[in-house]
Amino acid sequence: MTLSKREQALQGLFLWLKQDLVNVQVCRNEPFPTKIPKGGLVIMRDGDIGEPEITLSPTRYHYAHAVELEVMIQNSDPETRDQKLDQLMVQIGQILTEPITSYIQLSDHVDYLHVGTPEILVEAPDGVSAIKAALVPVFLEYSTLNPLL
Repeated sequence: MTLSKREQALQGLFLWLKQDLVNVQVCRNEPFPTKIPKGGLVIMRDGDIGEPEITLSPTRYHYAHAVELEVMIQNSDPETRDQKLDQLMVQIGQILTEPITSYIQLSDHVDYLHVGTPEILVEAPDGVSAIKAALVPVFLEYSTLNPLL
């Protein structure tokens, strides 16, 4: 079965993160949990594909697909939470700074990848340790002959 360019790009990013983030649970489009694994949790959300730029002859649709990474750490000590979230974000930053050509499952489907500015949040679910999170936008730029392909 042939996957759309959009799905190939999303799967490529997901597999890259899952492969390179050691001791971190990485999942895609999962519900927000109340318990975070000790090493941290990254949930990749498919995000907003946005409106494409269109070129003609031949018609091509150029997307800057905004994917969102929810990066989470849970710990009762605020200082430990801060440090662990920072360490995890640095690790993600180092992975996504690598040229996309170093990861074939992504480079075959994405022309350019860049990371936006994270938004930092602290959540305090009832009865459990606080969760510190960062929402990290990642932009996947790719082109296709048809918005459905």
